[in-house]
Formats: sequence, structure tokens, C-alpha cells
Amino acid sequence: MSGKCFSFSIFYHIEVMIMLDKVEYWLDLCDDDLTTAKWLLQGKRLLHMAFFCHQIAEKALKAVVANVAGDIPPKIHDLKKLAQQGDVFKSFSEKQLAFLVELDPFNIEARYPDYKGKIAETLTDEKCERILKETEEFFCWVKSKLGR
Repeated sequence: MSGKCFSFSIFYHIEVMIMLDKVEYWLDLCDDDLTTAKWLLQGKRLLHMAFFCHQIAEKALKAVVANVAGDIPPKIHDLKKLAQQGDVFKSFSEKQLAFLVELDPFNIEARYPDYKGKIAETLTDEKCERILKETEEFFCWVKSKLGR
């Protein structure tokens, strides 16, 4: 009987480690993307920087989903839907909600030529500096929610 408990214990531990690895996987990607976003801002690649900020928010929320659901997050890019699946949407401040709404267009529309010019026209150095700062704050908030 103790052998069965021991086996269960090992498998449970392995499952927990795999889930922690999934969460860490997403957070590590965020760290890399944050470094890239900073370089893009320095190089005045504003549209690409905004796209990476969306990626950081998306991947941070996918870390939350992996943590809460215990599974691989869905292959979606909608920040609001990810937040709802990660059960953190209700804990957002108004500022965070507004920020995620602002970020959402940078994912899809920044990829298509018809929209690139329109979005690029809305981006200034000052706006992108603010977006990057708010992205870092959001990422820190998510990490604190995950106990990191």
C-alpha cells in the first residue's frame, strides 16, 4: 500500500513541476520580449515595440491561465478573454483594463499592411515610453499575483 502512495506522490510531484515549468516558460518569454521591446523603443521601431508590449501582456496572462487551469493556455490573443480564463479579470483596476484595451489592436492590426500605417501614425515616442512603462507595471503585477 505504501508503494502506491509513493507512486502517486511522485506522479503528483512531476505534474506540479510540469505546471510550474509551464508558468515559468511564459514568464521567461515575457522577460525576453521586454528586453526586445526596450531595444525596439531605443531604435525608434515604435510599431514593433507596441506589438511586443502586447505579446508581453498576452504571455503574462497565459502564465496566469497555466497556473489557474493547470493546462496549456488556449491559442488566443484577446487579452480580455485570457484574463477571464485566468480568473484575474475582476481584479484589474480601471487603469489596467484601459491599458489592455489600448494594447489589443497592436496584436492583429500591426501585422497587416492595411492597418500598419494607421496604427503607426498614432504612435509617438512619448506614447510608446508610456506603453512600455505600463507593460512593465502590468508584468510585475502579474508576477506578484503568481507569487513571484
